[in-house]
Amino acid sequence: MNQAKIRNFCIIAHIDHGKSTIADRMMELTDTVSRREMKSQLLDSMDLEREKGITIKLTPVQMQWQGYQLNLIDTPGHVDFSYEVSRSLQAVETAVLVVDATQGIQAQTLANVYLALEQDLYIIPVINKVDLPAADVEKVQNQIINLLGCATEDIIPVSAKTGYNIEKILDRIVEKAPEPRKLNDGGVTSDTRALIFDSYFDDYRGVVLYVRIFDGQIDKNSEIRMMATATNGLALEVGALTPKMAPHDNLQAGEIGYIVTNLKTTREAKVGDTVTLAKHPATEPLPGYKNVLPFVYAGFFPVSNDQYDDLKEAVEKLAMSDSALVFEPENSPVLGFGLRIGFLGLLHMDIIKERLEREFKLDLVITNPSTNYEVTTTDGDDLNIRSAADLPDLSTILEIREPWVKGEIILPQNMIGGVLNLINEKRGHQTNLSYIEDRAVIDFEAPMANLLTDFYDQLKSITSGYASFNYELSDYRPEDLVRLDFLVAGNRMDALSLMCHRSEADALGREITKKLKQVIPRQNYEVALQAAIGAKIIARETIGAYRKDVTVKIHTGDRDRKAKLLEKQKRGKARMKRFGKIDIPAEAFTVMLRRD
Repeated sequence: MNQAKIRNFCIIAHIDHGKSTIADRMMELTDTVSRREMKSQLLDSMDLEREKGITIKLTPVQMQWQGYQLNLIDTPGHVDFSYEVSRSLQAVETAVLVVDATQGIQAQTLANVYLALEQDLYIIPVINKVDLPAADVEKVQNQIINLLGCATEDIIPVSAKTGYNIEKILDRIVEKAPEPRKLNDGGVTSDTRALIFDSYFDDYRGVVLYVRIFDGQIDKNSEIRMMATATNGLALEVGALTPKMAPHDNLQAGEIGYIVTNLKTTREAKVGDTVTLAKHPATEPLPGYKNVLPFVYAGFFPVSNDQYDDLKEAVEKLAMSDSALVFEPENSPVLGFGLRIGFLGLLHMDIIKERLEREFKLDLVITNPSTNYEVTTTDGDDLNIRSAADLPDLSTILEIREPWVKGEIILPQNMIGGVLNLINEKRGHQTNLSYIEDRAVIDFEAPMANLLTDFYDQLKSITSGYASFNYELSDYRPEDLVRLDFLVAGNRMDALSLMCHRSEADALGREITKKLKQVIPRQNYEVALQAAIGAKIIARETIGAYRKDVTVKIHTGDRDRKAKLLEKQKRGKARMKRFGKIDIPAEAFTVMLRRD
């Protein structure tokens, strides 16, 4: 197709600002999907996406409007999938920025705007939900003007629910949005290059790639090569999504579509990689590719060890579609055999957990999430530690580095003090404070580990739900870190061990031992719960024993007989304590997520 008649765009917004609903209305208006086939959030195909009201996997769709081919990419809004968003923005020339008229600019809105500006995209600002009684269109307009420096008439007020003004967005895309850009000076060349902005595994067809063709063309049945992984494959089918697969003979420069390959796993075709032809490969890949590494890890254990093989098989199947999923076997004396799985963030972890329990009917115990640490030993070796239990002997460690993040919080101006105190409590520090109309923007840096458990909950509590939070990994910094162990009845529980800063160890040890006391049931004998750094005990709680009154059957006041029975009971409890085994419930291993 003539490139001058093609427009590639995506919709970016904060979570729940209505981008998927706007996509629905666009598909209705352009007759891409008939009213009979239409359903709410059509591009959100997973049940989890509908339940949580978020987009987890991005989806492209091709529409026709006034003789133009419009290629839309519906992007995820959550911070965990920011790399996917950046690759989607690389594949288009225009971004429709959607802001909720009742909530205004949020943290993820800012993050996505910065990504769009980095890619030099044409931005169309849109205010959604203008029909709601709580909508404050004028205030949100001023926020957008301050952010983008645009004029009031450039901002389109819409209601995705009713379809009001949706056609104005389509008209603006056709009239003002740029045509597909060329990454080389000579336009279309023989060196075919296409950007993979998403890939997934189909049980019946293999790996399916979503691509944007920048140079050349890819024909059906041609042999292709993924440049970063140096993997060859066949383009068994090519075409566009409407949103169903519509096969074509080829995909040409400027177009967005899909390629069905004969590959067996998405690890061979990762997001951000460049597709070229195997017979005439391009000399330079498209810019911006990086290998996404997880930085949140958690242990997944089946409640019954009989399900270990089922768990491993299920995770392997999910990993076929999710190249960011990393896992390795793990063994715990208490929980048995399981897997230690790496995730892009807590939402990513929550989604995988839900899918394992729903789709594969697994009953799981999940340990407290932790991040990875870089360790330099006295021998000069550099280690990547994913669990506190893997930390080598302290005498062999020269330096431990932990990941720090750059964070951004947007909140009402009258709540700044409480949030700054929270950041300080997490060993973070404020780097900048700015304002957008009546909102404050706090930029800060903090250790990743301190934000993993309850930071977001505490932030929402302090700000009554009005704050939004966005972060990105900054770097690894050397800190005075220690391994905090927990002992139950004298036995160290590796699954409970965690890394923390030495200054926080005492308070954290006391807090978690108290919490463990609440969740571990009482036994017939006294049980000691202890927190320790190495051989030094820093906190202790005691679970009292059940007491049976063995003297109740004595009807006389003979003190010797009572003393004899009590001594016999004492010896029995001591023996029980020596040979007894404590039943530790599953909630004890997620106690960090339930901190007060």
